[in-house]
Amino acid sequence: MDSLSLRSKIWLAFGLIMIPITTGVVGYIVIEQVRFLDALYMTIITVSTIGYGEIFPLSDAGRVFTIFLIIGNLGIFAYAISLVSRFLIEGNFFYQIKIKRMKSKIAALNNHVIICGFGRNGQAACEMLKFHGLPYVILESKKELLEQYLNFEHTYFLNEDATKDESLLAAGIDKARALITTLPNDADNVFVTLTAKGLNPNLLIISRASNSSSFSKLKRAGAANVIMPDKIGGAHMASLVLRPDVKEFVDILSGQGGADVQLEEFPVETLTQRLNGLNIVDLNIRKITGANVIGLKQADGSYMVNPNINLPLESGMKLIILGNTAQMESLKKMLL
Repeated sequence: MDSLSLRSKIWLAFGLIMIPITTGVVGYIVIEQVRFLDALYMTIITVSTIGYGEIFPLSDAGRVFTIFLIIGNLGIFAYAISLVSRFLIEGNFFYQIKIKRMKSKIAALNNHVIICGFGRNGQAACEMLKFHGLPYVILESKKELLEQYLNFEHTYFLNEDATKDESLLAAGIDKARALITTLPNDADNVFVTLTAKGLNPNLLIISRASNSSSFSKLKRAGAANVIMPDKIGGAHMASLVLRPDVKEFVDILSGQGGADVQLEEFPVETLTQRLNGLNIVDLNIRKITGANVIGLKQADGSYMVNPNINLPLESGMKLIILGNTAQMESLKKMLL
């Protein structure tokens, strides 16, 4: 029984209970000529079968009325109590409170990542984001997946359909930095991408695809990157045969090898404002922090590996810097 149906039946039970209570109060007032409070109290202890005893002397007519009140309303009262107990015992009541608190916490997030789908790929994305300390919100329609794998106290999640506008809005898409959609159906990923791009045109979207035919569709829908896990997995295994040491080193650089290695990107504007450099060598990053500039993304989107240290720095460029945790923290502190 879903929570909406259960709430409806609870309201129905409440309405049915009001009928014997009203009948009992009116009946006792008319038959026994007692005060409203006495009539109400007598009615409650009668229909609930508590049996404290008569609080005022009953006439024969009053006793007959009481008999019919008990017989006629015992089933209704028991039904109402069973529904309320079920609502509390099954956890719907407390679960709804937990979800309400969760939505309040999510509403306070900013610059977070939304992950649509909590299957194998979604879980792997969560682990990587958690490792790097980035906040994220999970959208998953299957409640059993969330209950099996999540710590509800330390994870932001919504048990909702990611293809719906209201779900994305509840996840804070207007303030999110990126969205990762890993739904098993390519059509759903295309739909989520289109919807998300419409709600936040500046959103970075990464999408999963199962079929090669979906690649171009997802790109046109607004996905910045489209990942095909099966294809990448096969290429990874082949690389371990052809160039095992190189591949393992790349895994270390990407944070999969467990070593204390970080790759970060920094906009040139941020670096030059603080370090006052005209080119890479002027920034003196290696001497100051020990980190190394290993790549550069130019304003036109092209990349340079191991760029010339005398290359003039221009607005729109991004430097890709490699270092350990301490070196990166040192660099970040310099830029604060």
